[in-house]
Amino acid sequence: MSDTAATVKTDAPRRAPLWLTVTVAIVFGLFYAYDLWEAVGNLVGLNIAAGDLDTSLGGSGWAVLIIGVLIPVVVYGVVFWLGRRRAVGVQALMYITGLCLVAVLSLDMYVMFSLGNLIV
Repeated sequence: MSDTAATVKTDAPRRAPLWLTVTVAIVFGLFYAYDLWEAVGNLVGLNIAAGDLDTSLGGSGWAVLIIGVLIPVVVYGVVFWLGRRRAVGVQALMYITGLCLVAVLSLDMYVMFSLGNLIV
């Protein structure tokens, strides 16, 4: 075996530049923020609607709406944490998958509990 064959480079894979990782996190963070804004809108809007009907939200109503607010925040945090050392393309796919998960969980929760039935 020759000397040149024995000196194979075993460098670790190159990491993406920090500015690119931060840019991807911010761009997808805006989409997650929009989901958060929708959840806060549901919380405030149903509370106002209940007040207009001279009633209030029940305990389960508050729980469902608060969980709806927490879902985008928690999913974004988990995706950010899991993707922090991965390639930028993998991070983007993880963020997209997380957005799909947020949409599915929010829709399932609101359909299962029916937003109109949250008002007592």
